[in-house]
Amino acid sequence: MELIVDAVSHDFGELAVLRDISFRVAPGEILALVGPSGCGKSTLLAIVGGLLRPRSGTVATVGARPEGGRNPLTFVFQDFALLPWRSVAENVAFALEHWPIGDAERRAVVADVLRRTGLAEFADSYPKQLSGGMRQRVGIARALAARPAMLLMDEPFSALDAQTRDLLIEDFMRLVAGTGLGALYVTHNLEEAARLADRVVVLSGRPARIRDIVTLETARDARDALYVAGHQQALWSLIRDQAAAADREVAAGV
Repeated sequence: MELIVDAVSHDFGELAVLRDISFRVAPGEILALVGPSGCGKSTLLAIVGGLLRPRSGTVATVGARPEGGRNPLTFVFQDFALLPWRSVAENVAFALEHWPIGDAERRAVVADVLRRTGLAEFADSYPKQLSGGMRQRVGIARALAARPAMLLMDEPFSALDAQTRDLLIEDFMRLVAGTGLGALYVTHNLEEAARLADRVVVLSGRPARIRDIVTLETARDARDALYVAGHQQALWSLIRDQAAAADREVAAGV
């Protein structure tokens, strides 16, 4: 399934946020969105996911969903968004509750995604008993339970320490490799973008327009530290001046 974002613009009252944003995300592709703080990355993701209606422009999907797919687009949030009174298995099963499937199938789906995300032994644990990294694994497992064609990821690793983030990035790359599962990935971390993305959409300051779309030709599992660092620096060179301007706006209360 391909995601098509065409000429999307959006305002919040008098505040111009997005202007004429267009791109496509192919099946199995990870497309990162980067740009200065406050430029509208999360707003754009909310529009793609149907949480906001744009002032103008369209968002569409083309092509078949994965076999057994339930939601074409599924969110993975920064703050985990787990239900504290539910166990790990019950949190994952929450994604299936509005689908007319039997108990046996539901248990099988939950068991499968818990196994793939390394959570099988924590099925009966509660969120308060888990580390931040494990909680985000639950969030990813819950998203995978819906068998989406594409994940919408809003800075999913930003609340984690560096070591946990690196481990989860490695696990995420393993999970999506060869599956056809795509992702639209918002991040302020340019190293993450250089490690994970097939292409990176670089947004300007508000109102955000596309400054550049950078293609990373080397396969994700073949990128070494020098490759990642070089592309991280190239991305930073595209947003540095506007990031500094955005920081001054925040300081001035704009």
